[in-house]
Amino acid sequence: MTQRKTAVITGAGSGFGLETARIAARRGMNLVLVDVQADALDKAAAEFKDVEVLARVVDVAKADQMQALADAVQQRFGAPHFVFNNAGVGSGGLVWENALSDWEWVLGVNLMGVVHGVRLFTPMMLAAAKADPSYSGHIVNTASMAGLLVPPVSGVYNVSKAAVVALTETLHHDLALVTSQVHASVLCPFYVPTGISQSHRNRPGDMPGSKPTISQIVSQAQTDKAVSSGKLTAADVAAMVFDAIDHNKFYIFSHPKALAGLQTRMEDAMLQRNPTDPYAARPDIGEALRDKLRAG
Repeated sequence: MTQRKTAVITGAGSGFGLETARIAARRGMNLVLVDVQADALDKAAAEFKDVEVLARVVDVAKADQMQALADAVQQRFGAPHFVFNNAGVGSGGLVWENALSDWEWVLGVNLMGVVHGVRLFTPMMLAAAKADPSYSGHIVNTASMAGLLVPPVSGVYNVSKAAVVALTETLHHDLALVTSQVHASVLCPFYVPTGISQSHRNRPGDMPGSKPTISQIVSQAQTDKAVSSGKLTAADVAAMVFDAIDHNKFYIFSHPKALAGLQTRMEDAMLQRNPTDPYAARPDIGEALRDKLRAG
């Protein structure tokens, strides 16, 4: 009997993570479901009756919790075949208005969560590849188009996701130097209806609270509207992810039309011109935003 493959999925309680788990289950994989929200994780784990499930409540920003997760995966299933470093949170507003606690929270989950996933699971996967020529592995890190387009009033989030893009591109190059059996992809979704716009529900309880600024209120409203009006679903994006794995594609873009903005940004850099106004195509939106922020 062929040994089942194993998928480790962070942020598995909702959104892309849950839909990824559903496809992995349909493919007969063992599931390692990881989330910081216990009730969502329990509900997700209860869905899967026909595959082995290891569900753990983990704060991916915490190195010791991620180490314990990696140890548990190794003991239960051995090296995973797929690792989806997917957990993410959001925070907006003018970049200087974010508290240190916002920076620590968002970078902790969005960046260090991916760092921990890469540094702990990659060596396990490489060891499995060395021991078994038939082994193949794939790591998918969830970034965002925000990490490529760097839109206004979402600086903390932009920084975290730009770092994930850079990390994953480097991972791709580094893996290619040492193996042909383990690969990497970066997922850069645009606006898709998931729980990301309500990620404040999982803010640590010991984080100091403060009254939101005008820019943070405006940013939250913009994000809520854009995310809720997305036409693609999380299930659509999860299907794109597995298609990319099947065809060893590195970049996974949910909305390829948005790449025009990336092209403009790269041309700005190459031509050494100042960054193009992100609202050049919709000056009415830019004017409205400027009016709200300057009125405050």
